[in-house]
Amino acid sequence: MPFSQRCPFLLAILFVLAPLLRAQDALLLENATVIRGDGALLENTSVLVENGRIQAVADSDQLAVDAQVTRRDLGGQYLLPALIDAHAHLGYQSSEGWGAEYYGRENLIDNLQQYARYGFGAVFSAGSDPDEMALALQQELAANPQNAARPLFAIGMGPPGQGPNDAFLIQTAAVEARTGMTILRGLDGPVQGIERAREVAALGIPFIKIWVDDRGGSQEKLSPDSYSTLIAEAMRQRLAVFVHQQSPEDMWHLLEVGAAGFLHGRLGPQFTSELAAATARAGAFIVPNLGLAELRRETIGRDPFLARALPARERQRLSQVSNQRQIEPPLDPEREAELRAAMSGLLEADVDIVLGTDAGALPDHPFGYTGHRELEIFVRLGMSPMQALVAATGNAARHLRQNDIGLIEVGRRADLLILAANPLEDIRNTRRIAAVYLGGQLLTP
Repeated sequence: MPFSQRCPFLLAILFVLAPLLRAQDALLLENATVIRGDGALLENTSVLVENGRIQAVADSDQLAVDAQVTRRDLGGQYLLPALIDAHAHLGYQSSEGWGAEYYGRENLIDNLQQYARYGFGAVFSAGSDPDEMALALQQELAANPQNAARPLFAIGMGPPGQGPNDAFLIQTAAVEARTGMTILRGLDGPVQGIERAREVAALGIPFIKIWVDDRGGSQEKLSPDSYSTLIAEAMRQRLAVFVHQQSPEDMWHLLEVGAAGFLHGRLGPQFTSELAAATARAGAFIVPNLGLAELRRETIGRDPFLARALPARERQRLSQVSNQRQIEPPLDPEREAELRAAMSGLLEADVDIVLGTDAGALPDHPFGYTGHRELEIFVRLGMSPMQALVAATGNAARHLRQNDIGLIEVGRRADLLILAANPLEDIRNTRRIAAVYLGGQLLTP
């Protein structure tokens, strides 16, 4: 069942103005507290939106507009760019279950609509989608957004027949067989690295995702001679290569040859201050990706912020206490200290941290919800709320080459999130969603 039919969810009462605003070309959001997306905070600010883009950002008492403009007084509420999840796997998770049988256009749109309801304006699906279907969906939603977050895609590569986790590998192979489209491209040797980069450039997809992971010995690890030539040619073709890596030790050479970012931080004692400094010098980003391990131990179905998005059966299943899930699973103090130290090293080195969740790669890691939880983990481990929000907006947009979103500034697309409470005082206030605008249009139930 499509998400829009399953539940009104997330303070739907706040969307009652949708019919009025949808008919207007211009909108003035007045008296907002603007969290711009780059660390700046603007109080008593108004934002003028016209034809889906931000036309002006100014002090509320200095911005004069035409009388025909629709005005909405935010009364000091918090206005920030819509969030961005820079590491997900769309299409396999549905309200009915998880797996290849659910992958298709309708479920992809449903996933993206769920992201939008949680205040996300864009999602990067990392190397697990049929390329033709991905491109077609991007074009469809560009013409008709359908209350959905913007989908971004990468072409996935690993050793032939390998890459994703063993369970997910089976599912991607099944989608390839059913659709006749390519998802994973094998990469074996330096010559093929050059060829693969040129293939992706010809497709018009700007990102490649590679797996450098032996999966605990169950797979072959992608060789340096394969990924080195791939990355070099990708850079010549103006493509960015993002990496799933198993260990911080793998990152040294990947940084040397030009990897643009890492979709798993692998934070811990091996992530040294020297490695953090090298990452910063290279201009690469880190997705810490901590919630995937943590949330699977919780009875997340009991969280009202998620429960309203779940069918009753799933809500009950994810609420049950078991050997795997507890209401308040204890945090290991030693591991927590290691993570805090690694996070501190990233921040001291001024590494670009980017929000990503890996939602969809395994069952029961729900789209949208997990992004908010990841921000909470960031702050728990030492990031300021502002730093966490920058990771989810400006940093994510820049590294995903989305120069029209991620910041509240003139010329950017009006993908906006309005919060009823201050997330800089408590990051959990990102849950206090008052409204979501995508392309200047108020999200509708």
